[in-house]
Amino acid sequence: MWLKPEEVLLKNALKLWVTQKSSCYFILQRRRGHGEGGGRLTGRLVGALDAVLDSNARVAPFRILLQVPGSQVYSPIACGATLEEINQHWDWLEQNLLHTLSVFDNKDDIASFVKGKVKALIAEETSSRLAEQEEEPEKFREALVKFEARFNFPEAEKLVTYYSCCCWKGRVPRQGWLYLSINHLCFYSFFLGKELKLVVPWVDIQKLERTSNVFLTDTIRITTQNKERDFSMFLNLDEVFKIMEQLADVTLRRLLDNEGFDLDPGLQEPSQITKRDLEARAQNEFFRAFFRLPRREKLHAVLDCSLWTPFSRCHTAGRMFASDSYICFASKEAGCCKVILPFREVVSIEKMEDTSLLPNPIIVSIRSKMAFQFIELTDRDSLVESLLARLKQVHADHPVHYDTTQDEDLTSSVFHSTSMCGDHRFGRIEMVSSQNSEEREKEMSPQLHPEALVAGFWRSGSQSPDSRLPREQIKMRLWNDHFVEYGRTVCMFRTEKIRKLVAMGIPESLRGKLWLLFSDAVTDLASHPGYYGNLVEESMGKCCLVTEEIERDLHRSLPEHPAFQNETGIAALRRVLTAYAHRNPRIGYCQSMNILTSLLLLYTEEEEAFWLLVAVCERMLPDYFNHRVIGAQVDQSVFEELIKEQLPELAEHMQDLSALASISLSWFLTLFLSIMPLESAVNVVDCFFYDGIKAIFQLGLAVLEANAEDLCSSKDDSQALMVLSRFLDHIKNEDSPGPPLGSHHAFFSDDQEPCPMTDIADLIRDSYEKFGDQSVAQIEHMRCKHRIRVLQGHEDTTKQNVLRVVIPEVSVLPEDLEELYDLFKREHMMSCYWEQPRPVALRHDPSRPYAEQYRIDARQFARLFQLVSPWTCGAHTEILAERTFRLLDENVDHLIEFKAFVSCLDVMYNGEMNEKIKLLYRLHIPPALTENDRDSQSPLKNPLLSTSRPLVFGKSSGDAVDYQKQLKQMIKDLAKEKDKTEKELPKMSQREFIQFCKTLYSMFHEDPEENDLYQAIATVTTLLLQIGEVGQRGSSSGSCSQEAGEEPQAPVPSPEQDSVFAGTHNGKSPRESQAFPEAAQGDWTVSLEHILASLLTEQSLVNFFEKPLDIKSKLENAKINQYSLKTCAMNRQSQPELKLSSP
Repeated sequence: MWLKPEEVLLKNALKLWVTQKSSCYFILQRRRGHGEGGGRLTGRLVGALDAVLDSNARVAPFRILLQVPGSQVYSPIACGATLEEINQHWDWLEQNLLHTLSVFDNKDDIASFVKGKVKALIAEETSSRLAEQEEEPEKFREALVKFEARFNFPEAEKLVTYYSCCCWKGRVPRQGWLYLSINHLCFYSFFLGKELKLVVPWVDIQKLERTSNVFLTDTIRITTQNKERDFSMFLNLDEVFKIMEQLADVTLRRLLDNEGFDLDPGLQEPSQITKRDLEARAQNEFFRAFFRLPRREKLHAVLDCSLWTPFSRCHTAGRMFASDSYICFASKEAGCCKVILPFREVVSIEKMEDTSLLPNPIIVSIRSKMAFQFIELTDRDSLVESLLARLKQVHADHPVHYDTTQDEDLTSSVFHSTSMCGDHRFGRIEMVSSQNSEEREKEMSPQLHPEALVAGFWRSGSQSPDSRLPREQIKMRLWNDHFVEYGRTVCMFRTEKIRKLVAMGIPESLRGKLWLLFSDAVTDLASHPGYYGNLVEESMGKCCLVTEEIERDLHRSLPEHPAFQNETGIAALRRVLTAYAHRNPRIGYCQSMNILTSLLLLYTEEEEAFWLLVAVCERMLPDYFNHRVIGAQVDQSVFEELIKEQLPELAEHMQDLSALASISLSWFLTLFLSIMPLESAVNVVDCFFYDGIKAIFQLGLAVLEANAEDLCSSKDDSQALMVLSRFLDHIKNEDSPGPPLGSHHAFFSDDQEPCPMTDIADLIRDSYEKFGDQSVAQIEHMRCKHRIRVLQGHEDTTKQNVLRVVIPEVSVLPEDLEELYDLFKREHMMSCYWEQPRPVALRHDPSRPYAEQYRIDARQFARLFQLVSPWTCGAHTEILAERTFRLLDENVDHLIEFKAFVSCLDVMYNGEMNEKIKLLYRLHIPPALTENDRDSQSPLKNPLLSTSRPLVFGKSSGDAVDYQKQLKQMIKDLAKEKDKTEKELPKMSQREFIQFCKTLYSMFHEDPEENDLYQAIATVTTLLLQIGEVGQRGSSSGSCSQEAGEEPQAPVPSPEQDSVFAGTHNGKSPRESQAFPEAAQGDWTVSLEHILASLLTEQSLVNFFEKPLDIKSKLENAKINQYSLKTCAMNRQSQPELKLSSP
């Protein structure tokens, strides 16, 4: 197979490889130990090493190297498993390349030509291999069977893909199989009789990166809370890493960041995710980020082609991207050329005659009298057919008609009017609005400000933007010349030349219009006529928390600018912010949106400013403006990494870069508007609308580099903040045509030396020259990597805050409490994995208070109870768990938080005996015990509940002891010690008491002292039944005496005798009691004090409830068995006859 060329030094590989053939430019080598009959020691060692590795992970025994004469650097371009396979590649090189290479004079040209050809062969081979995999599903089914058997997940855990790989433990590799499923990374190995299983949930991964170890140059490192694991493979490392990255990103954002994350339609149902879906998502995200298009855009095709570029008078090689509403092109050479063609701008798509000079050409015509010629398109017919279908759909959704009466030059009106989109005219086409004339007038009613605020400001002043400085006129001429050659609409050719013009600063009169084009907000504006006006009408006048926040910040938005020192500017700002909050309630309003919107209103009309705000919030700065500003935190983390790479000396001096990150947060949130003079900051915004977030990254690096010396000598963070603030406050814009505005951003004392002024154009130019090499793909990759770290950082913060609240209130050790929290969270997550769809109330909600972010329902609690509770009662455990859940669910929302869960466990493990008995008592009275309790039958036998047994028990010494006096004294002592402020618990009925006894009997099962405990509880049960019956007879006797005066009253007990024992020794045997008395049977009751005092009479029972309990062993066992218990529970639920009833 062909390999991606990578440079190697041949001298380092001489001991492992033997040359078989060679030519002027290529070398064919065989690996030592392969094909040798006897072989020397070196060959045997190499052969033994390769034999240990799995077939998919071994080094191929044959390879071909590209060698440039006179160079010590070689590039592997092919490998083969057999001599026949490698000879086929060798023959192809001799027949197709050798005679061509002799034409080149330059060695670098030879290397570039061969590498380009090999990459083309790899692309063709890759597509063939993917098709072959689709045609052979048997291997995948076989792997799926092994995956299910080895890891015993529920059926809902879908396997996405699998690979052969090595898992490294220190310096020791374990060869096995890596399984990537929708929620877990799993590894299985069986080597030398030892089985190894690893299961790592994606939500537990804190870092995913490519690294290297002593033996291999490239491995994948998975970092969780306590461990690092390295995985390596020889052939598929890039592919594996990309799939891992996608799975981790999708899963973490789906489960931990549902506040601001919308899954692609193809990924809405996790059980349907495939490897192809993930690859398509990665390609989609790159496409949308590269061209900064809306999230709704779905990529349909990516094709290699060439585009005619009239400015260079040649065809430029690149790729065509076709989506729902756009045709885009990007050259293979970075920065050479980029084109965005919205379908609403396209007039026709036609095929041209196929010739040898123009193979498979098509022409895309747009309404500004421009045409784009694409050639070398594969499968041209089907491509044109699909493009025409989408073009028809877009025009049907947003009808357009062509104005044939307009003959003026298209280069005249678009940028020289104050309103480019006021009547929705674009060149020779105008939008056909579906609204009637009345709605049209309402849309353009005086309530909306009809022009950019800065235009009115200039008219009211004595200076105009084009008369103050000749530089502004020079810029206008440069831009007009550029428009003639490259186009002036959204479909313009975007090259390195336009980037240089933007870096110089856009002329004031063109600024707002170019912002609309660069961000493609102009397409949204033209596609939604009347939308903003309707939003304003619907939202204005409504009062809520968001509008209150907006009102609070209105007068803080560029207060130094005259445009916002009057009601006109404030009212326009209010309408735009309120309308956007109404459009997107998920974001609503966040601080810094007011500053950005204020600037937009200075240079664009009100409606245009609204659509620019939509573009910034929803696609150019994703996830910036929400409750946790996750997007801004991710970019801060990316910025830290860039500082380490680009400014290593500064990073080494300031070891804690989080201080710089906190200082620079406002740079990203406000695009430098809040910390730089406005006339300078607008140039930064120019670059941002053209280059996206990349412009902010590189400018931030340039600022730090310019102040690196002062920052290294700063003593603390406050001094570093002052250095940066003074520098940014003294950035000037010599080209600004408007009057300079006072700045209030920096703070410094008067006795400091004056800070030298820095021109913004020079700073931006330095940022592009020194730090402009970061590509969109690199930034998006770093964002994906750091998003994992940021989300896990929020999870750690949540965990620490919950533990900080709970630790003072329980006796569980902090480390055990942390383990309990992990089990609690994992139980919640497992239900999110496999019980779809989850109700909204049960999902993780990061906007809620920390303690309420994770909650579990009755089924989840039952499983955790079975795993960690010391009160396991066999088959009775589930019933006890149900009662415990009902007791803890005080607000009856069928969910409990971690604090309630651990407080209950704390009583079970660390409570005093009276606290444990009180908890048991509460579990057997309402609301824990209900009338329709599942446990309606009791297996207890009559003799155990008989009340005919005397209250005199034999001791080993043969003496007899009467417990009446002792019991009476205990009751009195308990009553005295009872807190009077505590609400008295209701007395327990006979039915509830029977259930209480059953729980006790179940708890004693399999205890080492089981027989003694049974005897003791039988004694206590008999005593309590007699106490209850005495109380019942006393109550009945009292009621009878009140109704019939002739009936004799019951004997009054003496003061020394407790009333509860009256009549127990009256010479009459008590009436027989049934084993299962009904609840309606009189007023039979016992209190908590009766039960506790009775239990205290038996030392074996006291020992049972006071013996120390070890929670650590339970926790270790729970971590091992939590997944299997969940699987068993889901299997039972799939059978209707065994399905648990809802509590």
